[in-house]
Amino acid sequence: MTARLACPAAAPTAHEIGRAATLALYDELALSPKPGLVTLTDRGSHADMDAHTFMRSLFALRGYFVRIAELGAAGAPFDALERCGIAAEARMLAATGGINTHRGAIFMLGLLCASAGALSAQGRRPTPDGVRAALDRHWGDALARRATRTSTLPGGIAARRLGLRSASAEAAMGFPALFDTAVPALRAATARGLPKQAARLDALFAVIAVLDDSNLAHRGGLAGLRFAQSAAQGFLAAGGAAQGVAAAEAIAAEFVRRNLSPGGAADTLAAACWLDRLA
Repeated sequence: MTARLACPAAAPTAHEIGRAATLALYDELALSPKPGLVTLTDRGSHADMDAHTFMRSLFALRGYFVRIAELGAAGAPFDALERCGIAAEARMLAATGGINTHRGAIFMLGLLCASAGALSAQGRRPTPDGVRAALDRHWGDALARRATRTSTLPGGIAARRLGLRSASAEAAMGFPALFDTAVPALRAATARGLPKQAARLDALFAVIAVLDDSNLAHRGGLAGLRFAQSAAQGFLAAGGAAQGVAAAEAIAAEFVRRNLSPGGAADTLAAACWLDRLA
């Protein structure tokens, strides 16, 4: 699963935007070692899911990313995007037997695909700056209103209880962890000559270091979140992926011992891989 767009000068179609999203989620799944997260060979901190669960989810979501890119190209209002996402979540749960594998990605990557669709309708390629601006221009007000809702999901409840920035608030701010952290980290690691997998690992740890990850807060409370952020900062300060995988493997083992899983960071990495695929 390593296809890239054939014509980098042309604005991508909704099918290309959606396909890149599915492939980017596979990029995230295939990265190893990851702290507490499911990989192709490891369940991480999750007893109820593995790579097969994720693959069933990916196949169930393929059409969703294309459809929401089409909605973005058509200038659909936010409630239409939201209905599309709710239907996609139902398909995910049906495919996985009720297990939440990609709820965060449905929200985040869905919005980004819609933004890329809006740009494509204008004949423009989805650069990071362009996608972020399109998201704010078309749905920024609706996302700001959505961020004031009281979440009934575990991560949202934990974020509110601990005074952290929720996933909805992150979206309303234009996904700063993606555009200000993950994308620059991925580019910087690549510019240093790191192989693709190592560059993605550095980007993942860069996001863990700064993101108020509601999955970590739900599983480990504020202490678990701060431990994860500190471990990621230490990994990067020691040289990141350039030092080899042993340090990442040790951190991953400690995450599993503490039952921590940075799902929000994983979604953000997938979004950075999606932007990279569309570059």
